[in-house]
Formats: sequence, C-alpha cells, structure tokens
Amino acid sequence: MPHTENSIVSLLSTPAAKPRLLVVDDQPINIQVMHQIFAADCQVFMATSAVQALQFCRTTPPDLVLLDVVMPDMDGFEVCTRLKADPATRDIPVIFVTAHTEADQETRGLELGAVDFISKPVVPAVVRARVKTQLTLKFQSDVLRKLVFLDGLTGVFNRRYFDQQLAIEVARSARAQSPLALIMLDVDFFKRFNDHYGHQTGDDCLRTVAQTLKACLRRPADLVARYGGEEFACILPDTSYLDAMTLARELEQAVRQQAMAHADSSVADVVTISLGVAGQNGQTPCQAAELLALADAQLYQAKDAGRAQACGSELNSPA
Repeated sequence: MPHTENSIVSLLSTPAAKPRLLVVDDQPINIQVMHQIFAADCQVFMATSAVQALQFCRTTPPDLVLLDVVMPDMDGFEVCTRLKADPATRDIPVIFVTAHTEADQETRGLELGAVDFISKPVVPAVVRARVKTQLTLKFQSDVLRKLVFLDGLTGVFNRRYFDQQLAIEVARSARAQSPLALIMLDVDFFKRFNDHYGHQTGDDCLRTVAQTLKACLRRPADLVARYGGEEFACILPDTSYLDAMTLARELEQAVRQQAMAHADSSVADVVTISLGVAGQNGQTPCQAAELLALADAQLYQAKDAGRAQACGSELNSPA
C-alpha cells in the first residue's frame, strides 16, 4: 500500500536531528573532552551525578549514554541497572567509560545490559567509531520496533503503540510535572461514506485523514495513531490544554480542506471530523484511563453538539 510504503521509507531515512548523547561523569574535565569529540555530530548533554542522569533519561531520553562507573552518590552499575529496569528507558544503549580495565568489571557491565566498555583515557578516533556503531544499531532497532507498531492501512501508529506510549507519557508527565494532552477524533458519518462510495474509497479516505493529521503535528514527540475503525488519537506531550484545543481546531480545518466529497453527510458536503480534547497540567497526577475517558467523553459531546467541531476539558479544572 502506497502510504504504508511511504511510512517505511520515512522511518528508514536518516533522522534530521542530531543524535542525543548524554555524558555522565562527576569530573567536568572528562565531560569537556567528550563534548569536544562529539559536538560536531551529536547534541551533547551532561550529568555530573547519577540522580541527574536518571532524571534526564526519564524526561528526555537520549539516543546513547556514556556512563562513568565510579561516581560518589551511586555507581554506574546501579545507574545502568535502574535504566534497564524502567520500560521507558530500557532501550537506551549504555556505554561504560572508566579508568578501571579489569575483566570482571567489563563482564559485570555487559551482563547488566551495557553495549560496550571503553577505557580511560579515551582515544578520540576509537570512541567516536564505537559510538557511531551503537547509534547506527539504535536507529535500526528503533525502526524495527516502530514497524511492528504501524497500522497497515493508514501508515500511522496502531492501537498497540498508542496504548504503550500513552502509559509512558502519563508517567513521564507525573515525574516532570509537565502538561500532557490527548485528542480523540473520528470521521463524521463514515458508515454512510462507505455505503455511498464503497470500501475502497473508504480506505482511501482513512489514509488521507491519517496523513493530514500527521502533517499537522508540530513536534517529534507528538504522535497520531489509528485507535480503531475510523477513530484516531493524538498524544501531545508538554502541551497545555489550550494549545491542544488550538491544534484540534487546526486538525478539523485541515481535514475539511482536503475537500473529500461526502454526499451523505448531515453536516457538510465534504468529509469532516469530530474531536474530543483532554488535558492535564502536570501538577496533579492522573491515570492514562482517566485522560482517555475524558477525551472520549468530549468526543461524544462534540458529536451531540452537531459534529465537525472540537470539544474539550481539563482534568481537575474547576470548570
């Protein structure tokens, strides 16, 4: 299918953004050395303690961690253990960088899930080559994981991926006390559309709607998924409720502007969508099911109000 093939090609293409590299070391001079080696090719972030490293990985996961073994508050082995125990961070590759070159130390690090072990003082050409190899492998494994989560008809993410990411983003929002928004939407009178134009044209309609939604999302962390049938969902991390409402209205207009004829619609002569928006400000923890239920309720309110519009609400809002 053309749109699915395009999605695969898009996944396989080289990422536009530089890889995110986190250097964890309690000695600033060592961080400076790594920064000089990788600044031209990577976004280099630093953490001088285990606590900082774990917090960074949970809130803004890097593509690779260069991790010192010996640190005052918590050693690198424990940091690696905690990263691998958390579903949100376990796929981040870890390379240990240490002055300790004993075989048992290297063995322990690899058994904990590290992908490589580099000795200090580092040789720039060697560490650059090893990091490049691991970043390439990370990119390829990310592609393979995402292919499992693609919807075969529309080329956007499927329900399984949506459920997984919503749980991850709700947990991340609680840790970082950052806002999170969710949009649920479906195509108005889609059964009538299928009955009038046929299922093949109905499939084409769903593909167009999916790609239109995807094109409107602004940031890499935003995602659109096919929730089921003619229903879609958008997860919007670090997005306030008001910004999500603005985006929902833009999505409604963008689909309308595709001008796909819908002779049997009761609201317009073209295909339209109804949307329900749920937001939470990050200050009060919530469950994924709560956010989903609120967005779903707002979607039904949009339908009851006449369809082809967005309705929304914020969790724990006085209104």
